[in-house]
Amino acid sequence: MEATERFEALAGLPDEAVPLDEIALLVAAHALPGLDVGAYMMKLDDLAAACPAPTLDALIAHLFSRGRFQGNRDDYYDPRNSLLSEVVDRGLGIPITLSILAMEVGRRLGVPLAGVGMPGHFLLRDKVDPEVFVDPFHRGRVLDADGCQQLHRRLTGGGRAWDPGWLDPVGRWAIVARLLANLKAIYQQRHERDALLWVMQLRGLIPGIGPAERTEVTRLMAPYN
Repeated sequence: MEATERFEALAGLPDEAVPLDEIALLVAAHALPGLDVGAYMMKLDDLAAACPAPTLDALIAHLFSRGRFQGNRDDYYDPRNSLLSEVVDRGLGIPITLSILAMEVGRRLGVPLAGVGMPGHFLLRDKVDPEVFVDPFHRGRVLDADGCQQLHRRLTGGGRAWDPGWLDPVGRWAIVARLLANLKAIYQQRHERDALLWVMQLRGLIPGIGPAERTEVTRLMAPYN
């Protein structure tokens, strides 16, 4: 309940004030009861302190060179990949959690990064040079807009027309909503009703999600027939 209450309190913040690291760790705390959110915030502090320089190049090398943090290609849909604390401990994640990690370590260093919600593959965009994109899942590979389009075509088979707007930055609440949507899909596939319930409860607290999520929570809370 403490993690839920804290999440609900933060849900009242405007988008630009959302502490993305804490929110993501509160999500993880629902999957891992007893998780020390403060301790993992300190681990992020330590990661930032160990970076040799406050630049994007140094941040990418620090986090993603030599496989320190990388995409989990062997078990992409392992729910641990969507839990920031597990990403910190295991060094494995999916595009969105690896992006959150880089955004929040970068914020501590004064290296501003924005999230990019390209369909099928979350990316980062440099706020200083918006022509520069980073793919944390593939070891921090640096891309330009054409490279992002090629990546999307390769991942989707090119069956969907490219929209340049997919590379626009997305808000922090949109990132949280997408993180929880990933977990929702995973827990639905695994038929893990209890986990699905807390995911839906958190999604229902996000500004702008709408009443449909709350209706589904009510349905899930109903006793089995």
